[in-house]
Amino acid sequence: MKGSEAKLLNFMEGANYRYVIPVYQRKYDWKRDNCEQLYDDLKSVIRDNRDSHFFGSIVSQVIPEGANIHYQIIDGQQRLTTVTLLLLAMSNLIRDKKIKSDAPKLDEQIMQRFLIAPWAAEEDKIKLRPVREDRDALKKLFGQEEDFDRSSNLTINYYYFCEQLLREEVSVDDLYEAIGKLEIISILLEHGDNPQLIFESLNSTGLALTEGDKIRNYILMGLTPKEQTQYYDKYWTKIEKCTQNNVSGFVRDYLSIKQQVTPTISNVYHAFKKYAEEANLQVEDLLTSLLEYARYYEKLLTGNSGLNNQELDDCLYRLNRLEVGVTRPFFMEVLRLNRERKLSVDDVLQVFLITENYLFRRNICDVPTNALNKVFLNLNRDILRYDNTVNDYVDKFVYALLTKKESGRFPRDDEFSMALSEKQIYQMRGKYKVYLFERFENYGTIETKDVYKHLDQNDYSIEHIMPQHLTPAWIESLGPDYETIHETWLHRLANLTLTGYNPSLSNNTFIEKRDAKVGGYKNSGLRMTQKIAAKDSWGLPELEERNKRMVKYATKEIWKCPETTFRPAIKEFDSCTLEDENYDLTGRDIIKYSYQNMEQPVVSWADMLEHVLKFLHQKDKSVLVSIAYNQNSASDLAAYVSTDPAKLHSALKVDKDLYFEKKNSTSLKISILRRLFALYNADPMDLVFYLRDAQQEKASDESRYELRKRYWTYALPEIQKKNAHRGTFTNCAVTSSNTTSGYFGLAGFSIHCVSNYDEARIDMYLGNSSKEKNKEAFDILQKHRTEIENNLGTALNWERSNDTKGSWISYSLKDVSITNEADWPRMAKFQAEWSDKFGNAMIPILEENFSDETDEERKKKKRIAEVAGYIHEWGLKKTDSGEIDFDLAKSSRAYSRFRTKEMSALLPDEGDKLSDWNVLNHYFYEIRNTTGDSLYIQLAFNSKNLPEDQRKICERICDLESKKYKENWDYLLPMRTSTETFGVEAEKKVVFESLDKLLEEILDMQTVLLKQFEECR
Repeated sequence: MKGSEAKLLNFMEGANYRYVIPVYQRKYDWKRDNCEQLYDDLKSVIRDNRDSHFFGSIVSQVIPEGANIHYQIIDGQQRLTTVTLLLLAMSNLIRDKKIKSDAPKLDEQIMQRFLIAPWAAEEDKIKLRPVREDRDALKKLFGQEEDFDRSSNLTINYYYFCEQLLREEVSVDDLYEAIGKLEIISILLEHGDNPQLIFESLNSTGLALTEGDKIRNYILMGLTPKEQTQYYDKYWTKIEKCTQNNVSGFVRDYLSIKQQVTPTISNVYHAFKKYAEEANLQVEDLLTSLLEYARYYEKLLTGNSGLNNQELDDCLYRLNRLEVGVTRPFFMEVLRLNRERKLSVDDVLQVFLITENYLFRRNICDVPTNALNKVFLNLNRDILRYDNTVNDYVDKFVYALLTKKESGRFPRDDEFSMALSEKQIYQMRGKYKVYLFERFENYGTIETKDVYKHLDQNDYSIEHIMPQHLTPAWIESLGPDYETIHETWLHRLANLTLTGYNPSLSNNTFIEKRDAKVGGYKNSGLRMTQKIAAKDSWGLPELEERNKRMVKYATKEIWKCPETTFRPAIKEFDSCTLEDENYDLTGRDIIKYSYQNMEQPVVSWADMLEHVLKFLHQKDKSVLVSIAYNQNSASDLAAYVSTDPAKLHSALKVDKDLYFEKKNSTSLKISILRRLFALYNADPMDLVFYLRDAQQEKASDESRYELRKRYWTYALPEIQKKNAHRGTFTNCAVTSSNTTSGYFGLAGFSIHCVSNYDEARIDMYLGNSSKEKNKEAFDILQKHRTEIENNLGTALNWERSNDTKGSWISYSLKDVSITNEADWPRMAKFQAEWSDKFGNAMIPILEENFSDETDEERKKKKRIAEVAGYIHEWGLKKTDSGEIDFDLAKSSRAYSRFRTKEMSALLPDEGDKLSDWNVLNHYFYEIRNTTGDSLYIQLAFNSKNLPEDQRKICERICDLESKKYKENWDYLLPMRTSTETFGVEAEKKVVFESLDKLLEEILDMQTVLLKQFEECR
């Protein structure tokens, strides 16, 4: 056996070579995810300008066949076949002129060098020879498209590569060059080598790398040797120590937090790699984040919170004994919030205790555990999204758990009490059974016993008070219904206790057990056993009495159901998952659904079915295709999938020549989805339906408008602050529309911030009354497209829209929704930053071409805007320091407005009627900026809706300042400072100094005025 490095394309090249997959090999079965990984790797090779990319090994054995050489592929057929499909897609699309190559005849070069032997006989031309089931499908891919075998996995993956190539994210020439950089280890078997033994050895011996090993290699391999050592010592060894060398499991939980999706343990490396590339973090930042969470992970593993709270550490120990790992992502976030001083130690304790309660109640009530992963995966996000704060975290946490339904539910007292009363406790699984007895013995006392240790070491055992095997004496004491009593109560809680003397007590009578000098109940050191010693007999009345007492103690004390008065401001939709078979959907309307934590609004159940079907099909096209083309393979679903729309009552097009029946009842749609999810190996818990009843329909529009108002109330200040230097959004008010618009002095042109159910967006909207002017403006901007997009660092969406009056240029933030309050910070930050970026990149171009102003006027206007930006920044800083109350929303380039505590005490906001400024207050101090080289501050009063007593105060102030006024005045300007002049070239520091002087002057004037006013009262 010989092994050597080789370029994959060199291995595939040669007119006399054939690559034969032995008949004992499995069919080609790479899925879309595998192809996606290969294509992404090739794009990375291009993007990072790498010299090579390792593509694994190919094990082959040379079999001479006449003039040709046959390579029998022992291992590596999936990789070899997939690259063949990619090369074939490239060649065919270039040939059909659907994509363009700058290399001469690249399609022929690919075909004749790597895919076919051009001078061979027709049946011998294709160089790759898959197993018989795949061979015909591959052959058809070299022919006419109408003959393709669409049920074959080869055809499905071929089409995937065609789709990617047609997107032209990278050029076909660059892609071909990247394929040329794929390196393999070519292992060639020699005469006498046993192919099957070698295949088994390659695939079964040695210690495989864990997902954690692969992640470590991925992070460190690209660094210099010095950096590798530095980061390994500084971060990685600590991560391994904190996670007790279970890095794979830890990173899985870390990704659950960061992505709100839990990868399978076998796919942790690929999921982490994708996350790291998308997050685009520096290596040290990534390792810092990993180590931070690893320290939280360590606290959970060791049961040592480090928060100096023994009750919390005891709870952690008990939770570890229950071995419920799905809570860790949530618990790590709770510990992070504590470290950031957003949660107190008592908050953390309550969260952990209530979680312990939740888990135990569910176990006693036999609630399926498969929902727990989703519950705890989303729990922190659910808590924060109620009001977008950590305020009242524990109350919101309790509300979130108590409102879970079906398999996620928190069992209430009635359900829990009945289940605990009737459960065969002795036959429970060990960890929860031991936990139950530890809690009954130790809850509520500091004089605790190490029940866990004594049960682990068999010092203690669980004692049946009424024995498992009844003696005649026991039969007599139980009475004529002894069989029923024994069968009913033997393994229940009421008949069980702890003892260290089980063998000596055995089947003795109750009195003998109670009074035994060694191990008797009266002499027991265990609290729960001592209480039994007060009884004179043991029969049905004693069992019922003890059962009632213990169940009450469990329900009202040990595992008391938590309560909260918290209710979210907006009523939540009812929800259920695809797995909740008992949920009645009759007459229920769907408003949206969530799949793998991505929410999507829909208008009907049919709409939902279409979205979900297409999503699943894009992930793996083989499932529906197999049903459609092999009608006997899935007979229960074959009636709903077809290649011919005429065979269906109401055909939904899912893909080319692939249709699905959409005309059926809601219950049937759900049933079909459950069966499809099983075929896709998808988790039905991941699909959540959000419902509303008929009574909510009328209120839905109001809810939507209120939601938008709340969002703009949250986002608009940040947008205004970022654009303060230009004043684009200064005069915007909170709106019930999905769009707020900022203007910049060119009629009909504006910047739109848009918030939708599936995206946040920025538009440069060209909506002048003249269609011709809009198209002219668009064309001028498009001439600068390269410059604009280079400045912004990304491609934009350009819509000239010839059929409508307006045109627009836009950029979107995807995978966010206005309905998800947890997305609001990202949306607001995006809209603030990108509205400003759009303004900086495009407004100067538009002003240069469409402004009626002279160059001198434009220069002055620009200077005024620049100074206004300085004023707004200064005003916000003064507000932070408590000196003034700056109102950015009511400020513009010419007027910047603020209030003071002293004047507001004299003229407070009253009633609910607004002034002409559209606010409750009727005065402002105004910083006037009309020249760009000088400023002054004036006091302004407005009379609209002004209460009579305040009108008299305003007029009295004018009298004191010797300012005349009309009887029916609208505005009064009783007081102003001197003018500070600083020149048109002055920098921000100089403007700030001038503002400080003016503020000091106006405040001095205010002090004198208020003193005079008080003296005159």
